[in-house]
Amino acid sequence: MSDYRVEEDTIGPVKIPSEALWGPQTERSRNNFPTGQFMPIAIIRALLQIKKAAAEANQELDQISTEKGQLIIRAIDELLSLSDEDLRKDFPLRVYQTGSGTQTNMNTNEVVAHEAAKLDDSIEILPNDDVNHGQSSNDIFPTAMNITASVAVKELEDSAQHLIDELKVKQDKYWRTVKIGRTHLQDATPLTFGQEISGWVSMLEHDLGYLKSLDGTLLELAMGGTAVGTGLNAAPGFADDIAARMSKVYGPAFTAKTNKFYGLAAHSNLDVVHGAMKTLAADLMKIANDVRFLASGPRAAYAELNIPANEPGSSIMPGKVNPTQAEAITMAAVRVMGNDVVVTMASSQGNFEMNVYKPVLIDAFLESAELLRGTMTGFADKMIHGLTVNEERMEELVDNSLMTVTALSPHIGYHDSAKIAQQADQDGTTLRVAALKSGKVTAEQFDEWVDPLKMTNIDRK
Repeated sequence: MSDYRVEEDTIGPVKIPSEALWGPQTERSRNNFPTGQFMPIAIIRALLQIKKAAAEANQELDQISTEKGQLIIRAIDELLSLSDEDLRKDFPLRVYQTGSGTQTNMNTNEVVAHEAAKLDDSIEILPNDDVNHGQSSNDIFPTAMNITASVAVKELEDSAQHLIDELKVKQDKYWRTVKIGRTHLQDATPLTFGQEISGWVSMLEHDLGYLKSLDGTLLELAMGGTAVGTGLNAAPGFADDIAARMSKVYGPAFTAKTNKFYGLAAHSNLDVVHGAMKTLAADLMKIANDVRFLASGPRAAYAELNIPANEPGSSIMPGKVNPTQAEAITMAAVRVMGNDVVVTMASSQGNFEMNVYKPVLIDAFLESAELLRGTMTGFADKMIHGLTVNEERMEELVDNSLMTVTALSPHIGYHDSAKIAQQADQDGTTLRVAALKSGKVTAEQFDEWVDPLKMTNIDRK
């Protein structure tokens, strides 16, 4: 048996691996564009779901026969039942191909047609005329982009909520645990660790709110625009039918009632949502850095927090524990920030009726969503969940701080309070010793006024 077969497209004959389900256009792309990562499997599954919905809609609208429509649906169901690993075998194309995603669309059409032939070769299913009926790569690929982006963002939102929930547990537990505050990387007045965490929680709640407020912008589908947005060769009602079916498959309320010229030429929706993901990444960077710096030590740094020992931290230093979950999430944040440049630049490259940076745009978008989702889950479960505080160290740093002198200002004035702090620093004594030495404050007054817990206003209504 030959290890290849020959098929023809409009350009001419092409040799294709004999066992492959793809056809000549896929094979040409596979050889012409061998560089970079594979097209995300989520896009492949979305394209299959869209084509299944298209076959169902085309049957109802009398655009294709019931026999052909049912065979296409059977073939797609077979493909959708495969694992990602097995499905990938017949979807070998890369992100860096034609900017419309046409070759991946044709890859899908060819694989469905060949799978249909395996199931029943008495009914001819053609990739372009049947599987792609009423569709263009120019509207089906951006439809798949929005669907996969919407699903990915929902999963990201769930992960963000999970991290918020874990942080709230620690916020409540340490609500009255006093520690020193820091501004400009210098000592400041006290606060509680619970208050500090509440700031992190609020950051994430705001970020989650930004994402959710933009959910609707991803629900507009370009389906029905076909080649340039006019809807040529798509039957009336075809796009609305597909949008309704996609809503049943994926959950969100997708709509085809949108400007198709916008849907093909612009990806402003993906750009603005990715901007919200970048904002989330920036806040995660701050939170993870705070945690790992406060846990630095255990004996030569801040050492206010104890982090879980998830794995050995060094190949040479025995017993070392590193903040690896924080490192992972901050690296992911950096990647997302870089991806935001990719998404913005790609989104800007709509020329006339078509944006031709679609594959790299959705690849960057999906990578960002998955990186943040996964590293947030790990950070929540493997760092925040097991986080504890070193209360003795926190108390020591508060007691030795000079900035609690701020509580004296309302009573003896800013100038005299500053002199006390400077004298304590110069003498290497505690603030209490310097305050009593100044003669401006009695021991009773100092103990009443300089109460670290009271300074946090934790009981203020």
